[in-house]
Amino acid sequence: MGKVFSRRTVLVTGASVTAGLTVPGIAHAGGTGRAGFTLDAQTLDGGEQVTSVTLATARFGPLDPAGLTTGTFSVHAKATSPIDTGGQDIGYDLDRPVTAARLDHRGNVVLDLSYGEGQPGGGTLGYINSKGRNVRLNLAYTITQHEPLRSRGGRPVTITRFTQGPLVNAEVDAFDHHTSRSGMKYRLYSPAHRNGRRPLIVWLHGGGEGASLPDNYYDNETTLRANRGALGFATREAQAIFGDAYVVAPQSTSAWMDDGPRFAPLINEIVRDVLRTRPVDPARVYVVGCSNGGYMSVKMTTVYPRTFAASVPICGVVAAREAGGPPLVPDAELAAISTPTWLVASRDDDTVDPQANTVHAHELIPRSSMTLYDHVIRDGHQFPGHWSWIYVARNDPSIGGTHVWQWMARKHR
Repeated sequence: MGKVFSRRTVLVTGASVTAGLTVPGIAHAGGTGRAGFTLDAQTLDGGEQVTSVTLATARFGPLDPAGLTTGTFSVHAKATSPIDTGGQDIGYDLDRPVTAARLDHRGNVVLDLSYGEGQPGGGTLGYINSKGRNVRLNLAYTITQHEPLRSRGGRPVTITRFTQGPLVNAEVDAFDHHTSRSGMKYRLYSPAHRNGRRPLIVWLHGGGEGASLPDNYYDNETTLRANRGALGFATREAQAIFGDAYVVAPQSTSAWMDDGPRFAPLINEIVRDVLRTRPVDPARVYVVGCSNGGYMSVKMTTVYPRTFAASVPICGVVAAREAGGPPLVPDAELAAISTPTWLVASRDDDTVDPQANTVHAHELIPRSSMTLYDHVIRDGHQFPGHWSWIYVARNDPSIGGTHVWQWMARKHR
């Protein structure tokens, strides 16, 4: 259980959270001070989670790692929605178990936290059912010190106040923020090596990652935090296959399916902006998207048949949204697609019927390829059947020994 303290805490939602404590008997026994901390996150297949916190303790001098244990500090997390949820509770208020405590190469204390697919309390996003949207939660973390740290010389170090800093996710932060001339926001990853013209991969997000303009919510964030779709193409493995590619991830102002014909020119404007401002090979532009973005990937190849070298629609919609309504992509348009297309879905998808959409599109799109999974399982965890984008983000689909990333990379318009 450790010692008992008197603690004073001030909480403010967002990045300005602070927390402090007074430790009887040791507060004045040695060095004292304040420390900021960052929330260190990773985007898992099921969404982003805070996996550790890093305390800025290097300025207290060399610390003795031998005295640092999982009980030295405790971590409490509170998450709230930034917009009205209509009464739905999408947040949490709980302790985050510390699984390891260590010093990084700079001398800062890192507290590793328990996390994993489906584990509550670490997520940075919340899904609002009534709006069909993910939102980035306001995170307020409280750090409590239970034992003094020890310097190499044996001096006790007590931190009297902690100040929360930014959310840090190296993969997400590698994508720059941009806004097109028409006002559509997007994130852009630029490869480390840019000699010569490079490929461009366009990632179109699902319905839950768009904006909610009635709530004045347009974050240009969730498309990278909700899943690994865009991030997968920025990994070292993908970059090696594509030969250092740019990756662009536009964010819809609602959902692509709400008005595909209107959104298509806005996406194309972003593609043209990147082609104009970056050394991109116009013969190697690829479009990939999931769910709503799967529909939009198909739509882009019907509206701009000469733009894309390949298209990978994942669990996308082409059929009518409502019984008796017109199809989102008519059969005649599907049959006229000339862009090389590889469709992906899972048979147990209970959100988008794979037979009426993916299989139907495959039957009509000339020379298209298709991968159908039975379930969506990754590292022993079974995800909802609709989440087949997980496989594309990991370069899993293959036909005749050729995986989907290699297939894309070989295509030139």
